[in-house]
Amino acid sequence: MYLTLEKKQELFEKHGNQKIKTDTGSPESQIALFTFRINHLTDHLKQHKKDFATQQGLLKLVGKRRRLLNYLSKNDIERYRAIIAELNLRK
Repeated sequence: MYLTLEKKQELFEKHGNQKIKTDTGSPESQIALFTFRINHLTDHLKQHKKDFATQQGLLKLVGKRRRLLNYLSKNDIERYRAIIAELNLRK
């Protein structure tokens, strides 16, 4: 599988709010996890253009990430700006 337990813990430790392996619930760690999965699905769809089930899943993930980013921007703008810069989500 492309996303192992070690990879998840690494994402949570690197991008989470508390910077520990078990920080799975903070918006930053969830956004980092969704971004990793979105990048993986985007690469998959570049090869398999007619995989519409994956395309639908990708759109759902993008919506979930967008809602978390909106939540973070409303409640703590500094954390929002930090995660945007950390994950390079804006160009």
